[in-house]
This record gives sequence, C-alpha cells and structure tokens, in this order.
Amino acid sequence: MRYDIDGAMLQSLLPSVAAAEDGLARLDERVLRSPVGEGFAERSHFFDAAGALWVAGELVHVEDLVLHDAHMDSRAPSHELTIAHSVLRTRRRIWTGEPAWALGVSGLATLTATIGEGEGTAQVSKSPAIVVKTDDEDGDEDGPLAAEMAEIDALLARSQKLIDIHTGKVPAVETAAIPAKRNDDPLGLLGDEEWDEEQRLAEWRGVLPLADSLPPVLGAVILFEAWDRIEPLRRQHWLGGLLVASYLRARGKVASHLFSFYGGLKLVRHERRRARDRATRLQAFLEAMHLGAAAGLKEIDRLSLARTQMELRYRGRRSNSSLPDLADFILSRPMVSAAMIARHLRITPRGALNLVNEIGIREITGRGRYRAWGII
Repeated sequence: MRYDIDGAMLQSLLPSVAAAEDGLARLDERVLRSPVGEGFAERSHFFDAAGALWVAGELVHVEDLVLHDAHMDSRAPSHELTIAHSVLRTRRRIWTGEPAWALGVSGLATLTATIGEGEGTAQVSKSPAIVVKTDDEDGDEDGPLAAEMAEIDALLARSQKLIDIHTGKVPAVETAAIPAKRNDDPLGLLGDEEWDEEQRLAEWRGVLPLADSLPPVLGAVILFEAWDRIEPLRRQHWLGGLLVASYLRARGKVASHLFSFYGGLKLVRHERRRARDRATRLQAFLEAMHLGAAAGLKEIDRLSLARTQMELRYRGRRSNSSLPDLADFILSRPMVSAAMIARHLRITPRGALNLVNEIGIREITGRGRYRAWGII
C-alpha cells in the first residue's frame, strides 16, 4: 500500500492543516508559559488514556482510572480499566524519554515488549548465562534462600530457551519436540503465524520518511492513518495515537507536553474517522487535532482560574504551609481523595480534610463518605 499525497488531496487538506497547525502552536505556547503547565501535562495523561478506550468502543471513567493509578480502587478493576492504565503508563514512559525515542527501533521494542533487532539494539545472547556449581562450590548451597534462588534460575533458563526458540536461534534438533502451534489457543489470540507484528511495524516505520518530508501535523496524521490501515499490533492498537503525540514532540510542534490526540479524536464522529475515503479520514484526524487543541486551551483557562482562586486562600500563610503543595497536587489530577492527599503530603486523613476545607476546592461526589474533590 502506497502512502503518497497528490496535489488535489493536498489542496483539499490545506485549510484543515492550517487550522490544526495554528491550534497546536497556540496550545504549546500557552502550556509552556503557564504556571499550571505541569499540572495540565499530567492531567492530559489520564484524559487521553480514557479517550483511547472511548475510541476503541469501551467506557472507562477517569475517576476510576485515578483511583486505580493510586492503588485505591473502590472495586475490582475491570479489563478495560487495566488496559487504560497500560495506556497511562505508556504515555508517562514516552514523556520521560527522549522526544524521538518512541519512534526508533529500540523504543518500539520496549513499548511493544518485543525483541528489537537491527540498529540501536543490543545483541541477544545465544545461550543463557547459567552458572553450574560443582561439588566443591557449596558455600551457600544450604542457605535460607537456596531453594528460591534455584527456582529463579530455572525460570530464567526456561524463559531464555523460549526466546531463543521464538527468534530461531536454537538448532532444529532442539526444537524438534516442540509443537508448532498451541493446542490451548484455538482462536489464535496468543500466536498467529500469518500476523507478523515485526514485519508490520517495519512497514509502518517505512512511512516515516514520507511523514518527515511533510509539515509536522500532516505527517502525524499520515502516520496515524497508516497505523490504522496496517494494524501492526493486535493487542496494542491504541499505541498509534501515542506515537502520533511523540512524533509531534519530536518534530518540535508540541514540545511542552505530550499532546492528547485521543482526547480530540473522540469528539469526531465514528463515520468520519472510519470512512472508506482516505481524504475524509485525514480530514477527520486533522479536525481531531484542532478540537483537541481547542479543548486544551479551555482546560488551561479553567486550571489557571482555579489556581488563582486557591492562591487567594493561602496567600500570606507561613512558609511551611502545606496548602501550596496541595494546590499543585489538585491541579495535577482530575480528582483527589482524602487518602490520596494524605499519602502525597504525608499527613493524616483528618489533616487532609482540614486542608481541603481551607483551600476551598469543590466536592464532586455529593456524598458524606468516600468524598472526592476536583476542578470541573
């Protein structure tokens, strides 16, 4: 499948490209200069993770995601909530890395939990590094952790053998007794020989030179459209939107934070982002960037107003007051609870409630117990 842009398609996309470029530039400048920029960047992780599940057809409440991330679940986490938390952790991993790290071979290998081969990756040893003790080396043989260490060594040996078998580094004599297909996987969910993820990822990375020759926003939507068509990963299809945000950061278009692409994409109708016509899909993705940037600007205004109101509450307090730290923590989460505040500030739950009453944040649950506060 060729991914090129002809003159007619480019002319039809220019108004949407200009609107998206302008919106992203304004948002990046606001976040970079705003005192609530760090809090906005952290909150974006939560909203984008929930948006990724929304685009996939699953509903995950941001409040449940916040509690799950803080290990304070009010109920057993669902499968969708676990996936949303994986998206959240992946966004944080991409943000803490270099701007272009996620688009490289080693970055994709880390994010997809695969063994990257080629440039930028280390060679994998052909045999496991197992040390076998002789009868003379029995210094710690009878130690208290001898049995546990032996189990760990055996597990490492089995894992390394499976890796070598998967990568074809074990001779045919050793793999003759291993079945070619799993009998306990009739649907092919754990392994599909016809679905070569490494080859599909390489095909997707082949679109990067074309994207680099275009403006950053247009190149980003080309990459996402290619990801959506190629479908490199069966269980991590949501990674495409995160790579789009990483690409915008690598090109310097949105350097202040990791753009919430799924937050804008969920505002576009399903019929447009899944249309048969490629130009319509690209228009929808560009519109998603414009809508995401507009929503980000409104969020910045809302957080700035909330910060100003909280500053009036603790202005003139003593220098060791916990209210400024509480304000920063509230701005970095979609919602907070008394237990979360107590853990973050290292105070008692009763002290956390007193600080919340002093700072004047709005309570959003409307209940007397298990209350939570946030900026809405």
